Amino acid sequence: MGGIVGYIGDKQAQPILLDCLVKLEYRGSDSCGIAVLDNSIDLYKDAVRVRELAKVAPQLSGTAGIGHTRLATHGEPSKANAHPHLDCSGNIAVIHNGVINNSQRLKQQLTAEGHHFVSETDTEVIPHLIEKYYDGNLEEAVEAALRDVDGSYAIIALTVGEPKLVTAKKDSPLIIGIGDRENFIASDVPAILDYTNRVIYLEDGDIGVITKDSMRISRGGTEVNRKQHLISWSVEEAQKAGYEHFMLKEIHEEPRVIRDTLVGWVSEDKPAVDLAVMRGGIESMLILACGTSYHAALIGKYVMEELLSIPVRAEFASEFNYYGQTLARTGAIAITQSGETADTLKAMKKLKDVGCQVLAITNVVGSAASRIADQTIYTRAGSEASVAATKSFMAQLMALYWLVMSYSKIDARRLADLIMELRQLPEKVQQVLDNETKILEYAKYVSRYECVFFIGRGINFPVALEGALKLKETSYIHAEGYAAGEMKHGPFALLGSDTPIVAIVAQDNTYEAMLTNIKEIKARGAPVIALAEEGDEAIGELADSIITLPRVDAIFSPVVNVVALQLLAYYTARQRGCPIDFPRNLAKSVTVE
Repeated sequence: MGGIVGYIGDKQAQPILLDCLVKLEYRGSDSCGIAVLDNSIDLYKDAVRVRELAKVAPQLSGTAGIGHTRLATHGEPSKANAHPHLDCSGNIAVIHNGVINNSQRLKQQLTAEGHHFVSETDTEVIPHLIEKYYDGNLEEAVEAALRDVDGSYAIIALTVGEPKLVTAKKDSPLIIGIGDRENFIASDVPAILDYTNRVIYLEDGDIGVITKDSMRISRGGTEVNRKQHLISWSVEEAQKAGYEHFMLKEIHEEPRVIRDTLVGWVSEDKPAVDLAVMRGGIESMLILACGTSYHAALIGKYVMEELLSIPVRAEFASEFNYYGQTLARTGAIAITQSGETADTLKAMKKLKDVGCQVLAITNVVGSAASRIADQTIYTRAGSEASVAATKSFMAQLMALYWLVMSYSKIDARRLADLIMELRQLPEKVQQVLDNETKILEYAKYVSRYECVFFIGRGINFPVALEGALKLKETSYIHAEGYAAGEMKHGPFALLGSDTPIVAIVAQDNTYEAMLTNIKEIKARGAPVIALAEEGDEAIGELADSIITLPRVDAIFSPVVNVVALQLLAYYTARQRGCPIDFPRNLAKSVTVE
């Protein structure tokens, strides 16, 4: 995994490539490199971050080039394993995102034919295959090489003697940016927003030939047209705007995100989408997602079952892909922040193959998920740079709430009350943000420990999972989310004075049971930090510390609870001196299976 960028135009390529790569580091960065084309290909790469590479890289002259920032999948982070990779002659350079499943067999075959490999990567077979088939036409050589490849890829290739970039895509995101006497290729929009807001999203199987003045896209040798999209969000949205980290900025943007995601639907009192499967004719619903989006799916399950009275399954897309399912009379929703999550896209294709209608919830217009789905809800979270998802998760929740409420058959007065509360959520979230100095104090306490449990019940059990995920990925503390009633079935063995518990206490039918669970935990000597509504006196007698939250209807309690846990994770990580926006070994968009 990683980020890729290509440039061809009238300007010197090196500074543009490095600038674009910095904006792609959220996709992973344990090594990076650039290759610039002039009369020859000059390459510089190393196992460092982009800014470090920029400080020591020599001046590479040329107006066309490619760059890559990598998160290792094959081979450890090293100079040899960093991209770009060259063929034997040094005249062909390639960068690649994805996984080549048959790389070992291809490497053995090419080695027998006289090719010499210098890295442990799967990617290196691609320039050697291109060299094998090259007879003066790079596009044809790339097409021939990719016919031998089994796997996923977004690649850019360049060669000496041809002033163009050749790019191709399969199961990994890739865009073309259209400029004025210059063109760009990138794995994601933020990379090129300083230079253009006009982009084309490539489809699987597309091959593009890009010069400074032209662009041609083909499939199977036939030229195709792809629609241009104007990106509506600005460069400033992808910058820190005075905050210390992107994560903190994005948490503070959540009141706006709630308004932006709901504004069109609530004001017009209309469904988020006109979705046939939500109107009837189905007996159950399937929601597929990965990571943080999966926790949104779990919350969506609770909301759907309460307001729609249908059985709902929330599944990991990565697991769904590997076992059979009975899908008759089942509606399907796929949730993916980037719209490019490889496991989720694979699951969507599987559903489409058996005739299911699929709704996508995503943050990225024109993404692969939106192109596969029958209909799409765009969450309008704007650019999210921090690897730890915060505002995009909030936007997913808003999309799920309004989708379900649009088709709910509950009592009209109850529905009107919920819509009123939905409108008030931005102010309630702001109240949580206004209390962040107190949350900071609790974070200082949590930062001293190496194991933390998060517990919740009902609709807040997924919030416990999300709170634990945020803490572990930002602060590197071992954190587990548990259904509170399950703690006695094993985890009690780990409890003691060195294992704090973060307990999410909601004013719903789980309240008394949660109090009992907290008493059981306290009896085993574990300190408890409780998230509880203002005015809750009973919890004050049990918990060691309380994060007080504004009152909301229980169905919306995940919204205020998760913001408090995001802040707790952020300030804990800051207290421990962790690289908050770019955690080790993680990438923003998981584009390999």
